[in-house]
Amino acid sequence: MAFGRKGEDSGAPIDRPSSPPPSSSNAGGLTAFIDQGSAFEGKLSFKDTVRIDGSFNGEIASENTLIVGETGEVNANIKSRSVMISGAVVGDVNASRQLVLHKTARLQGNIETASLVIEAGAIVNGEVSMKAPGAERSGKGGNLTAVEGGQSTDAPKK
Repeated sequence: MAFGRKGEDSGAPIDRPSSPPPSSSNAGGLTAFIDQGSAFEGKLSFKDTVRIDGSFNGEIASENTLIVGETGEVNANIKSRSVMISGAVVGDVNASRQLVLHKTARLQGNIETASLVIEAGAIVNGEVSMKAPGAERSGKGGNLTAVEGGQSTDAPKK
């Protein structure tokens, strides 16, 4: 059905409204996204997954996953279930389940986690404390995985 004068067809394409953006429940579990060029300061608390590609300064507490992208710059103490870092972080990281440092990661701070994966090229300056999953400094070691050239090697436990 065309609107306008009868018998006249402009031949121009019809603009249709785009579909609504996906809700947070079906957007891959991503709760928030701080994009490159954006800056945020304060306390960030969340239950699902947050990705930071911009700048964040403050404190981060999570029940799930924090992703710091290659362009992300975080100056904060982080407490989360899982943390994946590809950018720069200054602050202590407590990842109760796993911390992954990709080859472009730069971390200046202490680490406490049950499982640590460090890709070749990642830069880490700080102390590392390994703990058993779900334990609070039980004295039992966690898992340390070194990744080089796509091959992973589990470090021996003492």
